[in-house]
Amino acid sequence: MGRDKTALILADCVQAPYALRVNTLSLPSENFYMFNKRTKIKELLAQEPAGQEVTVMGWVRTFRNNQFMAINDGSTNNNLQVVLELGKFDDETLKRITTSASVKVKGKVVPSLGKGQKMDLTAETLEILGDSDAEKYPLQPKKHSLEFLREIAHLRFRTNTFGAVFRVRHALAFAIHKFFNDKGFVYMHTPIITASDAEGAGEMFRVSTLPFDNPPRNEDGSINFKEDFFGRSTNLTVSGQLEGELGATAFGEIYTFGPTFRAENSNTARHLAEFWMIEPEVAFNDLEDNADLAEEFIKYLIRYAMEHNREDLDFLAQRLAEEEKQLPQDKRSEMGLIEKLEFVLNNDFERITYTEAIDILLQSPAYKKKKFAYDVKWGIDMQSEHERYLVEKHFKKPVIVTNYPAAIKAFYMRMNDDANPELGHGPTVAAMDILAPGIGEIVGGSQREERLDRLEERMKEMHVPAEELWWYLDTRRFGTVPHSGFGLGFERMVQFVTGMGNIRDVIAFPRTPGSAEF
Repeated sequence: MGRDKTALILADCVQAPYALRVNTLSLPSENFYMFNKRTKIKELLAQEPAGQEVTVMGWVRTFRNNQFMAINDGSTNNNLQVVLELGKFDDETLKRITTSASVKVKGKVVPSLGKGQKMDLTAETLEILGDSDAEKYPLQPKKHSLEFLREIAHLRFRTNTFGAVFRVRHALAFAIHKFFNDKGFVYMHTPIITASDAEGAGEMFRVSTLPFDNPPRNEDGSINFKEDFFGRSTNLTVSGQLEGELGATAFGEIYTFGPTFRAENSNTARHLAEFWMIEPEVAFNDLEDNADLAEEFIKYLIRYAMEHNREDLDFLAQRLAEEEKQLPQDKRSEMGLIEKLEFVLNNDFERITYTEAIDILLQSPAYKKKKFAYDVKWGIDMQSEHERYLVEKHFKKPVIVTNYPAAIKAFYMRMNDDANPELGHGPTVAAMDILAPGIGEIVGGSQREERLDRLEERMKEMHVPAEELWWYLDTRRFGTVPHSGFGLGFERMVQFVTGMGNIRDVIAFPRTPGSAEF
């Protein structure tokens, strides 16, 4: 048999099965591609394509007079009015058009004859994709309290307020990656399960597969974690910083952005048990470089949201203004939300030392009139009321506070040689916090202690076991460099940009003491 004939036979053997498969395929129905053909309402309203035939899908917000249907698909807070010609659709279909029912509408875009919208969609065909029992559906076309909406967090996304909040949250999350990527940072995924406590606070959620009712024990009665899944005691992380420093001392610039956990039994409007943190770590950066990066970063995020989510921010600004009308005059913000964001963008952050901050507080009318609930003196860990006074009353803009007392800060912060016993001041560390209007601390960071002997000394003072962090100390043994970093609580950033007063309203499913719903 010749080579050419053999090749033809082989080609037939290869091609025949595929030919058979093609011939047995049935053509897709008209609805097979239905979702690929839909036009988002946000795009439709922006384009105003009068006379064009389009297909839209969404959820019913309101339905009036068996004729006017407002639908929303989540792409914008603005609804699209769909006009149903009287007598065109059967009564059974019309009965199914209830609040939050999902629909598919095909029709023609026409200029609106009514007020409040530029265009209508005259329906040619209408399909109910999903029914909704109007009597049981908890969201109605009226204003609901934020407290009530937290109880139905699985449905609150469908309201205008939370639609706006979570679109802004998305934009900020994207902007974080864009900012660091454009600057050449390496994105690291640091572990969620860890054996180390970066903060030394001990408020961590334990991870274990040992039986609760009868765990294995050592001779002294303590739990034998060597028999646990990881062979040692492990927890959910409170920070990716320590692991991030390992990356920074190899790549130069890294950042993490992921979930962190704190088992702090704090039921406030500022705390969550599960939250997200952005943590850059940068080799060859000192404290001033660190503060510059943090300020640049915050301004970048605000600017990005202002440029890409202005419609949502305008809505949230109006919501906040209406909310503040209910407050006494002295409790109202001096600036509206948009005004506040523009002010932050257009002004340098104030920079003061911790010692200067304490002096300002001691000289303040609030302190002299005993309006602070917590005492003020050098060495305290400033409370939220102190931080907010500095930001909202004294400077009236974000403030970067540096050089905190060593006694109230973590072991890894670089020691300053500035103890002043005569003035009652102990040693400080090269730490920095950024305080923001409305929420207090939004960023916490420091120059890291790069000197091995100083770090080991500090760990000993604070009872941090060096043998468990041998890998961390190796970065100081093998080519140590000055380096710094900070952590920005993502939810607090979202709070600041959206103006929401409670941190539980800027995360989809808040985890707080006594609550792990949804």
